[in-house]
Amino acid sequence: MVDFDPEKFEDKYANYFPELQQAYKNAFTQMNDTYDSELVHAIDQQVLNESEPFYAGDGEFRVELPDDPYDRLTGVVVERERFERVLEKHVAEIESQLERIFDV
Repeated sequence: MVDFDPEKFEDKYANYFPELQQAYKNAFTQMNDTYDSELVHAIDQQVLNESEPFYAGDGEFRVELPDDPYDRLTGVVVERERFERVLEKHVAEIESQLERIFDV
């Protein structure tokens, strides 16, 4: 665990880059063990690569996604509803991993 400073999180890539990478990696591993690996990989590489984590306060993080995440998906055929369901769970897992890693 690292000492978390919400003010330092504003410059998260300079101050917490290894922790951010670990949270995303942990979430990917968890999702890949549970859901279709082809879809999870596509979400990770084509949507979450442009996501932005923020500290929301009160020990919670949120992940903002790029516009039109479903439209960013290529190489995988999946119904929008299934995609959105898996993406929502993946984002929740990232947020959970951030909270765990930063122990907030």
